Amino acid sequence: MLLAVDWAGVAQQVVAGLSSGGTYATLAVALVLIYRATGVVNFAQGELAMFSTFVAWTLTRHGFAYWPAFVVTVVASFAGGVALERVVIRPVERASVLTIAIVTIGLFFVVNGAAFWIWSPEVKSMPNAFSTRPIHVAGVAFSISDLGIIGVSLLAVLLLWLFFRFTKLGLAMRAAALNPDSSRLSGIRVSWTIALGWGLATALGAVAGLMAAPPLGSFDQNFMQPILLYAFAGAVLGGIDSALGAVVGSLALGVFLNLLGTYVSWVGTDLRQGVALAVILGVLLVKPAGLLGTATVRSV
Repeated sequence: MLLAVDWAGVAQQVVAGLSSGGTYATLAVALVLIYRATGVVNFAQGELAMFSTFVAWTLTRHGFAYWPAFVVTVVASFAGGVALERVVIRPVERASVLTIAIVTIGLFFVVNGAAFWIWSPEVKSMPNAFSTRPIHVAGVAFSISDLGIIGVSLLAVLLLWLFFRFTKLGLAMRAAALNPDSSRLSGIRVSWTIALGWGLATALGAVAGLMAAPPLGSFDQNFMQPILLYAFAGAVLGGIDSALGAVVGSLALGVFLNLLGTYVSWVGTDLRQGVALAVILGVLLVKPAGLLGTATVRSV
C-alpha cells in the first residue's frame, strides 16, 4: 500500500529550506572570498554579520525604514571590512595560516564582546523586510518573506559574480587570489585586493544577517553563530574554494535540513546543528574538495 504524500506541504518546506539556504549561501560565499584570498576560514565572519545587523537595528531605532537602513549598513560594512583588514589582518598577512586563523578567532571574541558592551544583552527585534502574508500558487501557500529572502540572497551573489566576471577590479582580485606573486609582477596591488575582498565579504555577511534577523522575531548577539556553522557546512559541501559550490551546497543543505527537521521527528530543530557537523565530517572524509571545489593533488 503506497503512503500518501502531502506534496503541497513538501513544496512549502522546500521553499522555506531554500530561504534558509539562501541566507547560508550569502555567508558561505563570504567565507569563500576570505579563504581564497588568505587560505584560512574567517571564524569571525558570523560575528561581523551580527555586528552589522545591530548597526542596522540602531538605524531603524533612529527613524530609518528597513531598506534605507539595509543599504547604509551594507555600505558601512564594506568600509568597515576594508578598515579591519588594514588594521588587524595586514600586519600578519605574511604569517602562517595558523597565525591568521588565531587572529580571526580572537576577532570573533572581540567583536562579540564589543556588541554586548555597546548594545547590552537584551534581545532585539527588527521590522520585517517583506510582507508576512502568503501567496497561493497552484493551491500551495508560499510565504512572501521566504521568496523575498531567496531573491535578495541570490541577487547579492549574482551581483558579486558579475563584479568578478566583467570588471577590471574584479578580474584583478581573482588573479591576485589565484597567483599573488605573478599578480604583483603584473602591477596588481595584491595587498589592497585582499582588503577589498574583506570589504566585500563583510558586506555579504551584513546581507546574510539582515535577511536572517527579522524572521527570528527576536535576536541577540549570538544569533549568527549557528548560521555560520550552516554556512561553513554548505561551503564545505559545495567546495570551500568555489563560490558557485558554496551557493549550491548551502541551498541543498538548507532544503535537506528543513525537510529532515520537519519530517523526521527525532531531529526537529534541536539536532540540526549536529546534522550540519555530520555533513562537514562526512564531506571531509569522502570528498574533501566538495561537490565543485578544486581537488588537491599531492606528489608522493
